[in-house]
Amino acid sequence: MNDFAHQKYLVKNLINWNTNDNKRQMPWKGEKDPYKIWLSEIILQQTRVEQGLDYYNRFVKAFPTVIHLAGAAETKVFKLWEGLGYYTRCKNLIATAKYITNNLSGIFPDKYEDILALKGIGPYTAAAIGSFAFNLPHAVVDGNVFRVLSRYFGIAIPTDSTDGKKIFSSLANDLLDKKQPGTYNQAIMDFGALICKPKLPLCSTCVLKDRCKAFLQASVQQLPVKEKSITKKTRWFYYLVIDCNEEVYVRKRGKGDIWENLYEFILIETSEAVQLENFQPLKKILGKNKFEVEHISAFYKQLLTHQTIQGQFIRVKIKLPLTLKGYSLVKKRALEKLPFPKFISNYLKDKNVSLNLF
Repeated sequence: MNDFAHQKYLVKNLINWNTNDNKRQMPWKGEKDPYKIWLSEIILQQTRVEQGLDYYNRFVKAFPTVIHLAGAAETKVFKLWEGLGYYTRCKNLIATAKYITNNLSGIFPDKYEDILALKGIGPYTAAAIGSFAFNLPHAVVDGNVFRVLSRYFGIAIPTDSTDGKKIFSSLANDLLDKKQPGTYNQAIMDFGALICKPKLPLCSTCVLKDRCKAFLQASVQQLPVKEKSITKKTRWFYYLVIDCNEEVYVRKRGKGDIWENLYEFILIETSEAVQLENFQPLKKILGKNKFEVEHISAFYKQLLTHQTIQGQFIRVKIKLPLTLKGYSLVKKRALEKLPFPKFISNYLKDKNVSLNLF
């Protein structure tokens, strides 16, 4: 597909750029501790660096080693993760920390295949940990790498297709500088983030522009190509915040849906937006119990990858407790220690809520 000289030019110039011009500073760059590298990579999956930085620093402070993370209460870990989204990452983080601590004496594996076998770690993360911590010769292939390679070599094969993934992965490993795989991997990722950006690439100052096919053929904005488009569905969540003698009903969400292991109030999900003035499901739950509706919130909205969550919160006061399967009463002041999805935590932090929690 591409001659050796064309490939060598890319590798040489990326390494030189990384040495002389790469000013990207992050606390995990140059890190050799596989635990901290793993932590940073998991946090940065589906998360912008600007957002993930604070989470990384808080996690390292709270859990300086994998053994500390494994021994922590899961609720505490999820609470620290709150707001990052994609909570399966956090669940796998906990499971892998426990496995390394209990089965590997707290020592992170140093072979690519063993790293890849850990829960929640795919080829990209295994390559990152392996190359950065142990100098293992495995190429990282993420969105930044896809973009640089697609543009430089003029490859219009969709990056998210089966063939595309194989081609780009093979090419990335062919290009990898086997003597300094960690340095090369960091260089191409940073180059994609700082220079070969998605919408406003800095082509005029790019060290690869003289041989970049996309630049020479004026097709930079057309590459890389993606095959799939995501169709989002909308779900309507109406939460009943039922206060009984300064306690509120909550439950932990289970498997098989979004926000697993996070807490929520009494949920009524509907297929479309509803009027809450005469909300029948509320009356059905409360039965003959006397109640007072204290507040109906404005609409809240959270955008997820494959769905949009919209809805409202209805704050209700009762005197006699209810029997609700799966829900427990907790003190209002204890809510701040529980991990909630962003949809709910945004409500709790709203100045107009007046639950005196945060």
